[in-house]
Amino acid sequence: MRHRLTRILPYRPEQLFDLVGDVERYPRFVRWVTSLRTWNRREAADGVILLDAEAKVKFSIIHERFSTRVRLDRPALAIDVDLISGPFRRLENRWRFAPHATGAELSFEIDFEFRSRLLERILATNANRAVRRLVGCFEARAEELYG
Repeated sequence: MRHRLTRILPYRPEQLFDLVGDVERYPRFVRWVTSLRTWNRREAADGVILLDAEAKVKFSIIHERFSTRVRLDRPALAIDVDLISGPFRRLENRWRFAPHATGAELSFEIDFEFRSRLLERILATNANRAVRRLVGCFEARAEELYG
């Protein structure tokens, strides 16, 4: 399933990049992320950081854990996340931040498929709403941090 969402927000692209790139803080403001740990942080190129992250999530009765590789590319204002392991057959998400006349354009794209057909069916009906809620968590956090 592929979903895309674009928002125009009254912040600088760099502020939004920093907010989304601070994955260790997700449990503070993304309510279904119950814990998150990172490891293997390294500089891949000038201004490009790679790290691995494991998130524990809880949606209603569903409790899962998954690991991803995160690529933080500050010069390009881009964050890419790819699956290492977990309940997904495929998981990729892309964050892009660009200047806009009134602040920044935030673009989020996610493409995923669960290994379990049952899990896929349960979550497929709410996927669009879940993407909007996820991006909404970051919008609310930006408002809290940057006013």
